[in-house]
Amino acid sequence: MTDPGAGPARVVVVGAGVAGLLAAAAVAGDGRRTTLVEKDVLPDAPASRPGTPQDRHPHVLLHRGLLAAETVLPGLREDLRRAGAVPVDTGRLAWLGEQGWAPRSRQYEVLSATRPLVEHVLRTRVRALPGVVLRDGTRVDGLARGDDAAWHVHLADGATLAADLVVDASGRTSRLPVWLTALGLPEPRTQEVDARIGYASRAYALDRERVTTAGVVLLASPGRPVGGLALPVEDGRWLVGQVGVGEQRPGREPDAFLAGLAALQDPVLAELAAAAEPASDVAVHRRTANRRHAWERRGALPDEVLVVGDALCAFNPIYGQGVAVAALEAAALRAEVRRGWRPRRSARRLQRRFARTTALPWAIATGEDLRYPTVAGREGPVAALLGRWTRELGRLAAHGDTATQERVASVFHLMAPPLVLLHPRLLAAGLRARLRGYGTPVPRPQVLVPASSSRAADVTTRRS
Repeated sequence: MTDPGAGPARVVVVGAGVAGLLAAAAVAGDGRRTTLVEKDVLPDAPASRPGTPQDRHPHVLLHRGLLAAETVLPGLREDLRRAGAVPVDTGRLAWLGEQGWAPRSRQYEVLSATRPLVEHVLRTRVRALPGVVLRDGTRVDGLARGDDAAWHVHLADGATLAADLVVDASGRTSRLPVWLTALGLPEPRTQEVDARIGYASRAYALDRERVTTAGVVLLASPGRPVGGLALPVEDGRWLVGQVGVGEQRPGREPDAFLAGLAALQDPVLAELAAAAEPASDVAVHRRTANRRHAWERRGALPDEVLVVGDALCAFNPIYGQGVAVAALEAAALRAEVRRGWRPRRSARRLQRRFARTTALPWAIATGEDLRYPTVAGREGPVAALLGRWTRELGRLAAHGDTATQERVASVFHLMAPPLVLLHPRLLAAGLRARLRGYGTPVPRPQVLVPASSSRAADVTTRRS
């Protein structure tokens, strides 16, 4: 057992995905033994694995998440950049929303990379931390309290790990409710919002000099339930994806994928794909339900058990929030350990904080998904009113109001609370637009440079 305030001496983290790796980094050090247990056999280089079926699709680390991850693993941003992750200025994205094209504005940097690359960099950093052991190819079968009052984590190979703190970071397929039911505890209250959204992605090789914007986003909406995006990733590739709802979810057949791009609200993604060379098959993902468990409720979790990442709250991946939330949770865990761990108190306090951390991204993701007719349930009146106002702000931005665009972006990137959207300046701008008109829409940006122009510009640059 540990001394009060000294921190847990033995920590077991279940799951070595992004959330588990960041959690392990948060508690590592001070003579502590931290064991990561992962059911997948982990590759020695960036590569897909069964436990992350979404890893062939675009991934970004939202700005707030990037800041949080840096507090847990200082220098992580530069490590990711050196490995090939691409900084993306979100203010330079060609962004077509429900109300029109967004203007270029001052926004936040995100890092765009494939999920295998992100996990590989994180694994490399975490494995090098003192006291960290990673056991892959190992499944956890259950938990039990030992006579020494520590947790005993039972592994499928018959071994047992003693722990003063257990962190469940095993994702959407978490078996923790089953393990705790076996101990006589009730299953947690669970919320789910599933709009039956699916997406398909394909990697392409395309010279970045051919693309004048940081990337492309075509948002789906209830009025047009298809969309798509293109983001640069490592090794000179682009990930091009399309999104559909219900019966319009895309499949994996290449010709149908191209036809789907051509049928979007703007042909820019089809043009980009036509100018590029395919570098992979089409990958499909449809497990996009938003689901959260009320582990913060009194009595839901036993002492010294924490739940993080998708095991706590899984978001529709198209909103790019999961990695950022996992980083925020890890930063909170790190702060609690360094402030002075209090058995039976710190874990409970942290779980309540994690619930507050997920509240805003949950509201953003479910607020959008609840607008689709494919989902059961509807928004509450307050959330519906805020959603309508946010769309009104999007209309202002689509007519050139960059200040409004920047405030909306600050909420999406989790850098500011939703209350900033009720700033008097925004209320006045909305009223003025209703009375005087919205003005000239933002024009469609040029995204793709003709190949001949790109080569000519490259020659000129080299000669100069």
